[in-house]
Amino acid sequence: MKSLYGKTLLNDPVQNKSTAFTREEREHYGLQGLLPYGVTDIKKQQQRVLANLRNKSSNIEKYIYLNDLLERNQQLFYRTLVDHIGEIMPLVYTPTVGEACVKLSHIFRKPQGFYITPEDRGEIISRLKNWPETDVQIIVVTDGERILGLGDLGANGMGIPIGKISLYVACAGIYPDRCMPVMLDVGTGNQALREDPLYLGYPYPRLVGQDYLSLVDEFVEAVQHRYPDALIQFEDFSSRNAFTLLDRYAASVRCFNDDIQGTAAVTLAGIYASCRITHKSFADLKIMLLGTGSAATGVAELLLPAFKAAGLGEAEAHSRISFVDRRGLVTAAHELIKPRICPFVSEREAMSFVDAITAIQPDVLIGATGTAGAFNEAVIREMARCQERPVIIALSNPTSHTECTAEQAYRWSEGRVIFASGSPFAPVTFNKRTHYPAQGNNVYIYPGIGLGVMASRARLVVERMFLVAAEELANRVLSGEIERGSIYPDIARVRDISQGIAIKVCQVAWQDSLAGGNLPEDLEANVQALIYEPGY
Repeated sequence: MKSLYGKTLLNDPVQNKSTAFTREEREHYGLQGLLPYGVTDIKKQQQRVLANLRNKSSNIEKYIYLNDLLERNQQLFYRTLVDHIGEIMPLVYTPTVGEACVKLSHIFRKPQGFYITPEDRGEIISRLKNWPETDVQIIVVTDGERILGLGDLGANGMGIPIGKISLYVACAGIYPDRCMPVMLDVGTGNQALREDPLYLGYPYPRLVGQDYLSLVDEFVEAVQHRYPDALIQFEDFSSRNAFTLLDRYAASVRCFNDDIQGTAAVTLAGIYASCRITHKSFADLKIMLLGTGSAATGVAELLLPAFKAAGLGEAEAHSRISFVDRRGLVTAAHELIKPRICPFVSEREAMSFVDAITAIQPDVLIGATGTAGAFNEAVIREMARCQERPVIIALSNPTSHTECTAEQAYRWSEGRVIFASGSPFAPVTFNKRTHYPAQGNNVYIYPGIGLGVMASRARLVVERMFLVAAEELANRVLSGEIERGSIYPDIARVRDISQGIAIKVCQVAWQDSLAGGNLPEDLEANVQALIYEPGY
């Protein structure tokens, strides 16, 4: 790393330690007179950060403050995030990142990440050379069309890759300079954004069709040349483009889609763990999904090999999975059924959502709609009538878009529900008992996948990696957490969990002849050697 001096050193977020520079360092680096007298270690600095953070009156102010800290002192930011992940993760990612994306052009401070527009066509390889880092291992890319449950936010969606990258660093220990957030700013269908005088994105209608695909092709090809070891994580694309791009590249490029595959793995893990509470066999479960977008479809498509691994045949595995949408049970009579949903259509007659629950009696109900209130009182009560311990997983985020709140789920089920959600909820006290809703956040999965792919130098990301990741995550839920009804582990352990997932992913890579090089004698030590520990 280049040695900096004086004010230039203090202005560099990577090497700046601010008041933690010792007397000797201050003399050596020409910092005398540029800092106050007091020398404080990183723990004391954290106290100041937390005091200032907690003094902010809104989450968006906290988000801005934390981003400013990242731009001033990278190691202090990450050390504080790692040590206080439960408190700070909701501020740097969901649910706060949703509000930050909506307002990004209005709260813009300093450029972060890398932007590609249609005007870069034919020049993307040369544009990538402007990024200062040369050993990029993880790229998180979005086109901003389907940001959380908020829709098309165009270039404002850059908040998503930035947030995901911060969690790669904090939750898997991947070095910050090996990570790159990318925005494919191909325009927006959001007319209000295009007409906003403060909007910073490409202010034209969104590219579609071959014009769109050829630009993404050029980006993916450019990455292969500039960063041949990089894993590309697709994030918050529309369902249509999400599957198109995954099908287009997955067999030849080191990539995955977190909304499809990461969501599927974290949901499957929750279902596995729920069996320890209900004392049911996974192979016996019936699972109903509300929504037919990329997340719900991804869950269904990962459930199939999971059921088959549990001993079910192809037809039986399909029969355990049903879809409902705003019209009710998805049957052959539905119009315009999405191609990937066709294998799961029910042979039953058309019926409403609640009637479908009555008829099918699912053990698990999963919501991936982005529609607040989709799990209404009638839905929850019918699930509770059919099952002694109904499992309800409301995946949609941010919090304002979740299918039901934790309080509603516990109250309407008389406290019997096993509840998890994509966004965090505080503990709920009902009938003198405190319930602890679990958060099925993809952060339990994708950092470990990325770390494992990086450690093994796997040339592809395959389905079995997500299956073993789900199993590992489910196994990491402690007995005490199961006893209080939680189907996901405490987020404070996410670093250890990510390393465990990474080891499982590495094993798959070598077993499937996807890895680069020979299997290390001590795989755990090999993974551990890659871990970034922020501090000074």
